[in-house]
Amino acid sequence: MKGKRSFKIMALLIIAVMLMLAACSGGGSNNNNSGGSTGNTSSNTGGQSSNSGNTGSGSGPAEEKPAPMKISIMIPSFSTELPDKSSPVWQRLEEYTNTDLEILFTPNSSYEDMLNITLASGDLPTIMNVGKTPSVISAARNGAFWDITDYLKDYPNLSQAHPVVLNNTSIDGKIYGIYRARTLGRMGVTYNKVWLDNLGLQPAKTIDEFYNILRAFTYDDPDKNGKNDTYGVVITKYTGPWDIMQIWFGAPNKWGENENGELVPDFMTPEYREALKFFRKIYSEGLVNEDFAVMDSAAWNTPFVNGQAGVFVDVADNARRLDNAMQEAAPRDEPYTIVTQAPVGPKGHRDMPTSGWSGMLVISKSKVKTEEELRRVLDFLDKLNDVEMKLLLGYGIEGRHYDMVDGYVVPKENLDAAITQELTGMNQLLMFIGEQEPGYAPTPINAQIAEVQKANEAIVVGNPAEPFVSEVYAQVGQQLDNIIGDARIQYIVGQIDDAGFDAAIELWKKTGGDDYIREINELYKAAKGK
Repeated sequence: MKGKRSFKIMALLIIAVMLMLAACSGGGSNNNNSGGSTGNTSSNTGGQSSNSGNTGSGSGPAEEKPAPMKISIMIPSFSTELPDKSSPVWQRLEEYTNTDLEILFTPNSSYEDMLNITLASGDLPTIMNVGKTPSVISAARNGAFWDITDYLKDYPNLSQAHPVVLNNTSIDGKIYGIYRARTLGRMGVTYNKVWLDNLGLQPAKTIDEFYNILRAFTYDDPDKNGKNDTYGVVITKYTGPWDIMQIWFGAPNKWGENENGELVPDFMTPEYREALKFFRKIYSEGLVNEDFAVMDSAAWNTPFVNGQAGVFVDVADNARRLDNAMQEAAPRDEPYTIVTQAPVGPKGHRDMPTSGWSGMLVISKSKVKTEEELRRVLDFLDKLNDVEMKLLLGYGIEGRHYDMVDGYVVPKENLDAAITQELTGMNQLLMFIGEQEPGYAPTPINAQIAEVQKANEAIVVGNPAEPFVSEVYAQVGQQLDNIIGDARIQYIVGQIDDAGFDAAIELWKKTGGDDYIREINELYKAAKGK
């Protein structure tokens, strides 16, 4: 205790001397609003003083760098092996942004549940990754998050956010979060290339061919080990693959126009039902893992990497991650994976796009009390979009996790698991706004990914209701989603038939669905000027 008292006395003496010097110089009066812990308060500087250290004018002394700002961040995780503050990646992030970070990694499979619990508690972290769900919309309207609409222009990176994507993320015309940008035509079908070669097959061009590959991967011993130990496609409780594949059959992307020009939900269309029948068929034939409804998405890659499953329906760039993991286990000159566009379905060549974003980072008012603090948090988010931070969070530390060769990122091979863990999950902080960072060299897989994503731009199916914010959905949207989500699973596994699914739709309509459809169509007509 004596040591601590001496330290405090010494610190007070130093501060007193500094204040006297500042008063004598005449420069201190311009810095009264800067504070030691909140940074710059000027409305047109974007809070840049939090990392600059010198904001004084005239001949006055340089202003001290503020103490690191404590920031807590809740983001999803897709792995169980995650970094902590001992990670050099974490430490460099804190040093660059002058922050003391608490990163709350939350399993993706339970993220929505934890998010809703956190919102209900009212005790929110500084920053949260959220979607435009009913609970988030309600929280925004009730003042849980800062409205940052008028602040983005003040920051060099955030000011470059795409207006269309901002519109897609807006709530009642206001911007509450910084979106995490995503490639529009990002989806793809990844195959185990070794299995295709072993069976003399090519990637599917049609849905029938896709089915044949799933069946061959399940019953024709694709790994040539003489055992019945493989299956076609791996899916988890994350519904993304089902959502993607139903678009192949001609179902709308969440909402579509009927013959009267009115919007209807996807599950009320005959194309959706045809997709359901296909899903039920591949499940009944064992072409998809039996435990998909309860399998944690954190383990999604594992069956493919371990040679149990041979098809992966998700973002095209996952082909690279799957191949990297397989190469680490057994290096070979050729890639283990091949990625292609979606197969052509009965309504032509179609695929599900992203909305240009995957979650947005909102700032809570429970932790950030003042505009000064808000600007410092925005400065932190802006710095995460600097090229240096994109490289750090996406690839790690140069010389440790990757090398730069001819301007391209080349990941180091056969890294120790502990070194890999230093970086795992940190990319969930990336927003990808502003200047483009260097990427991977154009390897065969990277070239395939780029080709698929570019070609997808011509076949993606938009959601006409994407920009609309529904009052009904804000109130009962979670219940509505659960009704159809549960019914879809029950239909796929054979617990209900068409009559059972029709009954679920009727329940959906009575629970608020009819009002939801009416409201969406009113917004749709208003947007079209009718």
